[in-house]
Amino acid sequence: MPMRQNNIKNDAQTASLAVPGEKNRFLGDRDAAVARIRKLVQPVCDSEGMEMVHLEFQRESQGRVLRLYLDQPGGVTIDDCARISRQVSDLMDVYIDEPDAYTLEVSSAGLNRPLGKQSDFERFAGHKAAVKTKEPVSGRKQFKGILRGLTDGKVEIEVDDKVFYIDYDVIKKAQLVNDDGVNQ
Repeated sequence: MPMRQNNIKNDAQTASLAVPGEKNRFLGDRDAAVARIRKLVQPVCDSEGMEMVHLEFQRESQGRVLRLYLDQPGGVTIDDCARISRQVSDLMDVYIDEPDAYTLEVSSAGLNRPLGKQSDFERFAGHKAAVKTKEPVSGRKQFKGILRGLTDGKVEIEVDDKVFYIDYDVIKKAQLVNDDGVNQ
């Protein structure tokens, strides 16, 4: 994908791009720019029948990267990714303040699907997952085990026959773990 250079804009439309409701709030939405981008991109995904699984906007060694992970029943094709990429690119050019060039990457969520919404932790209860936290929980920051769901804003994960309760707001990153390469 080509690098895009965008002009800085501060208008009412951009400012009105707020964070969605609690159950559909994503881990990355703690960053105001990611929340605005998600609010802008979500209607595109919805209109194309796609689930926006995860969105991240970060600095990497090659520069800024806006990465969008999609899913839909039957899977995501290259054509689906290209169609969403064109639409998102156009919207970003018009509505989002980004003074630096960035690379837009759109792909399928894949077998090691990121978990971001609270509802993901309920939906994938019983599946193997890896969770990283921003601060220690019970003396550790990394958990790999079986998701047990979400209760009162706490993700439950069983690791080595012990259940840990991790406050959703301290989760830095989470994803399904697929060790055998087979759809779960």
